[in-house]
Amino acid sequence: MNHPTAHTAHAGAHHHGDHHGHDHHDDHADHGSLKSYMTGFVLAAVLTIIPFWLVMGNVFTNSSTAGIAILALAAVQVVVHMVYFLHMNTKSEGGWNMLALVFTVLIVAIMLAGSIWVMYHMNANMMPGMHSSSMPSM
Repeated sequence: MNHPTAHTAHAGAHHHGDHHGHDHHDDHADHGSLKSYMTGFVLAAVLTIIPFWLVMGNVFTNSSTAGIAILALAAVQVVVHMVYFLHMNTKSEGGWNMLALVFTVLIVAIMLAGSIWVMYHMNANMMPGMHSSSMPSM
């Protein structure tokens, strides 16, 4: 006779444990709706078409300006993907996702800036007398 009561108590304890596990999952950000995914898709498509049009239409005469514009649009597209498809915001995972993202962006920026700085100065300082105009033709 005690067996059904013990089984019910065990099932209740087991369900309570499962509820705790799922309760932590409910703290996460919303995983999106069809409208959210379609908005992200349209923004991503537009942010892909614009750089393609900039290059194919020769909109910028200076290639550096075109490169900067394309990089800026790429950065915006990365943000669109993170918000609409990866559901990253300041509340997801208690803010740790955003902190990890900021740290990653900072490290990548330091690495890129340092690499460009080193390559520029190595090019300028390693062999100052050897420029393409002073090299003999082969």
